[in-house]
Amino acid sequence: MTVMDNDLETRFSLANTLGVEAGAVALDYFNRRDTLVIETKRDLHDVVSVADRNVEKLIRQRVADAFPNDGFLGEEDGLEEGTSGYTWIVDPIDGTAPFVNGMPTWCISIAVVKDEKPVIGVIYVPCLEEHYAAAAGQGATLNGKVLTLDPSRNMQNALTGIGSNNHVTPERVGEIVTNVLARGGNFIRNGSGALMLAYVASGRLVGYYEPVMRAWDCMAGFCLVQEAGGRVLPYPLSGENLMAGHPVLASNASCYEDLLAVHNS
Repeated sequence: MTVMDNDLETRFSLANTLGVEAGAVALDYFNRRDTLVIETKRDLHDVVSVADRNVEKLIRQRVADAFPNDGFLGEEDGLEEGTSGYTWIVDPIDGTAPFVNGMPTWCISIAVVKDEKPVIGVIYVPCLEEHYAAAAGQGATLNGKVLTLDPSRNMQNALTGIGSNNHVTPERVGEIVTNVLARGGNFIRNGSGALMLAYVASGRLVGYYEPVMRAWDCMAGFCLVQEAGGRVLPYPLSGENLMAGHPVLASNASCYEDLLAVHNS
């Protein structure tokens, strides 16, 4: 473990604080979602939109107050470029479908990127009070417990997470599932790519693959997985790549090549 410099340490501290604070705001919306629908005459997806925007606004404003020269990319309000070399990448609520349907598998995802690499990753799961945190050279933790991946786990004796969205055809999703099963694996999907990446870091999943993900969905998870001892498929963050979607693969080192074969199939 390396000594954390002050710039990284202060941002890591804020990211951890904001994960919990933003989680409390989002949880309040989650617990009142049916009432909010009645009050606003909106459907549940509109309630999620309101929650998303307000949670991101909270995080964006707190970051701007503390680090006015940092960049900020949020799923809701886009990119604000900075001059410090640090860019915050945030998904205020990842897992819209679980949120809408009253399931606990949604989360707050906060990453900080420097030199096109994630150096901070915080994922907070309000319904379960699970707090995943990692910083470059500092390892990864879940509620303060150090996470270290077990090399004996592989696709054949563990679960692999799979993601899909409207950027991926049903046929391609079918191919991915078929390839995982053909390698003796089994799969799960819980509706939140960010959370499943955190599950890879904690060893609950041996790997996660999704053909197209945006940076705000995966950067925090990438930091967690790498600091726990896992591997990730390189994800371009320069220029226009920051806003585009790219394949996401993160796994225990023992099954990286198997999942890479799934990706290349």
